[in-house]
Amino acid sequence: MTEDQELQVIVQQGKEPNPVEQEDKRSPVSISQTAVSHTNTYRRWLRIALYTFFVISGQSVATILGRLYYDNGGNSKWLATVVQLVGFPVLLPYYLLLFKTHTTTHKDAETTSPRNRILVYVVLGLLVAADCYLYSVGLLYLPVSTYSLICASQLAFNAVFSYFLNSQKLTPIILNSLFLLTISSTLLAFNNEESSSTKVTKGEYVKGFICTLGASAGYGLLLSLQQLAFRKVLKKQTFSEVMDLIIYVSLVASCVTVVGLLASGEWKTLSSEMENYKLGSVSYIMNLVWTAITWQVFNIGGTGLIFELSALFSNAISVLGLPVVPILAVIIFHDKMNGLKVISMILAIWGFTSYVYQHYLDDKNLKKSHAKLTMESSNPPEAEGSSGQSKRS
Repeated sequence: MTEDQELQVIVQQGKEPNPVEQEDKRSPVSISQTAVSHTNTYRRWLRIALYTFFVISGQSVATILGRLYYDNGGNSKWLATVVQLVGFPVLLPYYLLLFKTHTTTHKDAETTSPRNRILVYVVLGLLVAADCYLYSVGLLYLPVSTYSLICASQLAFNAVFSYFLNSQKLTPIILNSLFLLTISSTLLAFNNEESSSTKVTKGEYVKGFICTLGASAGYGLLLSLQQLAFRKVLKKQTFSEVMDLIIYVSLVASCVTVVGLLASGEWKTLSSEMENYKLGSVSYIMNLVWTAITWQVFNIGGTGLIFELSALFSNAISVLGLPVVPILAVIIFHDKMNGLKVISMILAIWGFTSYVYQHYLDDKNLKKSHAKLTMESSNPPEAEGSSGQSKRS
């Protein structure tokens, strides 16, 4: 390098701003941006915590109220099914309040035909109606603690159906989760016990077990079909699209269950059922109203978790309420927590933890690959430019 070039380099270095001074000049802006970022992060996790509370509390309270309905003289399986669904208008204020927050300017070129959209709503609505009815039958014949532990198998069914319908990979950790959840539910098949306030025969216990297991399988299938519908038919998973799906599917399912209530003839006995309710007619009505509301609280929490994190996480959190219901059942209904149930609960929690851990690893790897792609797309041009300059110098 010649003396003139060396002098030019020294002059250029002298003109460069002091890195410390430059950092000091930018510090107020960077500190402000960091503060805003931290505030947004705290608010997001606060929303996640609130939605998680809605899911666990809504599901737990609704299940306890459903058992309370049966234990105090309620006997209509169709009415117990209807109240799980007819509270969906409670979601409308939530929809209208947060619609602007979740609106997007991006519009998909592909739009779904009204016929295909209606077909999705009807098929899923029929499945939801059948699923809720099976849950009602299971809750009638099983103690709450046993019922809730069997419901944990929905994660296993969801993973299996997602493997066939949505090409989800079955990793060793997922297979371990499926094995544990299957064993957990199978153990309860040998746990023939009576509820503290209602006597059930062995045949009724088996019927309740099969219906609850079938309902869990139906719920796992429902989640997989929803994911398939968003990918293949609806083509997008925006806030409005998900809320439309929940509301219209609930509308179809509510209509189907009301027809079932009328066709079964159970509506004829509802007036006498209310009069003979052990806690009084007012408590009877309040039980039904709050059951409907708490199921919709569960829906609000589940929908919120879908948008803050993912549908898989939302489903996993609903199973996280697993230990809550048996504990409440022991306190409120004096259900027996024998050794078989304790082992089943431990296996179910272990299976749930494995399931969540696998999706945590998937999400972590996805973020790493995304960051790597971002760095590769931004760094090569600069690297080529700098190497070219060094070669020319």
